[in-house]
Amino acid sequence: MDSPVLNAVLGLHAASSWMLTGLIWTVQLVHYPLFAQVGSDAFRVYEQQHTRRITWLVGPLMGLETAAAVALLLLLEEPAPRFLAGAGAVLLLAIWGSTALLQVPCHARLSRGFDAQAWRRLVVTNWIRTAAWSVRGILAFTLLWVSG
Repeated sequence: MDSPVLNAVLGLHAASSWMLTGLIWTVQLVHYPLFAQVGSDAFRVYEQQHTRRITWLVGPLMGLETAAAVALLLLLEEPAPRFLAGAGAVLLLAIWGSTALLQVPCHARLSRGFDAQAWRRLVVTNWIRTAAWSVRGILAFTLLWVSG
């Protein structure tokens, strides 16, 4: 199916996936490691502000990415693109699951003050999302290529 709607969804899917891929790598390599440098006196407020501010950026992008991923599953008819979209959807479930079950509890602990164990767990477990979004980005690019 080659249609303007499908092309728009493919573009939104790729754009949102790649924005989140870039963001997660920045968070993983720059932002989270610097949490340990904030200092215990300022950390609680810093973490609360981080969580509030990053949610306004990540939330809409994750919503757009999810909507586009679901739309692709409904719109794509050819087996290869449908497989790629399905694999991407599985990765998206892993990202949402990791976020809810691993990273959110770490941030909840950190919002009460710096906790070295929670911080280390956050940095280590965030590699799940970093890897999953990286593969999603590759899949999104591949979908554009095979569907275009």
